[in-house]
Amino acid sequence: MELIIKILQFFLCFTILVGIHELGHFIMARVFRIRVEKFYIFFDPWFSLFKFRRGNTEYGLGWLPLGGYVKIAGMIDESMDKEYQQREVQPWEFRAKPAWQRFLVMIAGVVMNVLLAITIYIGICYTWGETYFPNDEARWGYNFNEAGHRMGFRDGDRFVSIDGEKVDDISMLLNQLLITESDREVVVLRDGKQVTLHLTLDELIDMRREKGYENLFTLRMPFLIDSVAAPTAAALQRGDEIVAIDGVHDATYTEYRRYLQSKAGDTVSVTVLRGGERIAGLGIPISAEGTLGVFADPQPFELRTQHYTFWQAIPAGIHKTGKVIASYWEQLKLIVQPKTKMYEELGGFIAIGSIFPGSWDWQDFWLKTAFLSIILAVMNILPIPGLDGGHAIFTFWEMISGRKVSDRVLEAAQYVGLIIILFLLLYANGNDVYRFFIK
Repeated sequence: MELIIKILQFFLCFTILVGIHELGHFIMARVFRIRVEKFYIFFDPWFSLFKFRRGNTEYGLGWLPLGGYVKIAGMIDESMDKEYQQREVQPWEFRAKPAWQRFLVMIAGVVMNVLLAITIYIGICYTWGETYFPNDEARWGYNFNEAGHRMGFRDGDRFVSIDGEKVDDISMLLNQLLITESDREVVVLRDGKQVTLHLTLDELIDMRREKGYENLFTLRMPFLIDSVAAPTAAALQRGDEIVAIDGVHDATYTEYRRYLQSKAGDTVSVTVLRGGERIAGLGIPISAEGTLGVFADPQPFELRTQHYTFWQAIPAGIHKTGKVIASYWEQLKLIVQPKTKMYEELGGFIAIGSIFPGSWDWQDFWLKTAFLSIILAVMNILPIPGLDGGHAIFTFWEMISGRKVSDRVLEAAQYVGLIIILFLLLYANGNDVYRFFIK
């Protein structure tokens, strides 16, 4: 059932993104009275799942879920249809329009994807607000996995800054740490003192390749007493923080629980912090089940939520979109730099589908849809022939030079672009197959 929900979310998201993107081209073409011959969600080689015609446009749903397209009259596109070149130029054709109009038609899909992301983020800010975990709530520090220990982190460290930038929102910490083409300087608070860790690019690359960033750090859970349940623990009070049991000190709740189980039926010496005062030597009998006779506070941390009115949500949504675009653009720049080896982390449809949860959560769905809409916009604006950015760059050249690029050059560029796109699709999806089924 979880797999079905993931698949449903993926296809709903993909349909929305492709539909909105192609709608942008469609609307702008119609604004300039350019005929749109086809409007398709997904591709339709050989046949389509269904189609109907209204006016001069055929609308349909293809069977190959790799995108979608609009076929604009008088333009070289993915269909490689060149029949129009044998005819007289018609006033309703793409090629008959001035360069600035053709340029706007080309970038309209990207603009629509950015506007979709803005709209979604505005809706999320207004409906749910922005909830995040602030770094200053991690008063007991973090535990680190093996990759973190190799880089010099110690359990109990608290983040202070990365390359001089203060750490606040923990959800953004990995981006601050990993999106880099150079070494990182991380300052942590350790035993009350600031310690600087110098992380080399090679270390960060190795961590990414080994997926050491997964669970790189987890919050240290303290043993805070929520209530006293047994008379034998009457010396303890609500709000006490257990900081030592016998010789075990500065441990996590799980570590203390493990030690208590080993002392079942015995008596231990407990040290607590109470109102800022350290109280030691509290002798507490341990039950036969290895329990202290208290209930621990299950949630000693507080998430922060920034709420917005409708009018406040508009600039907040625009700002959020800008931050995500800037972050993804930085990642994209790193992918094309061989020394970062981030190209090894490219993923295809399986990787995209795997980001959706196994249960339906509308807030999460819309967050991922907005993020993928930005990815689609950024990827399409790249100056690769065959993509919107490739078409736009030729039109922009015509606008500034006054010379139109010949159909023969456009046709050759389209073939080159299709080869590049096919290679990227095969490489990204090949990475998926290797990661999920072979490695």
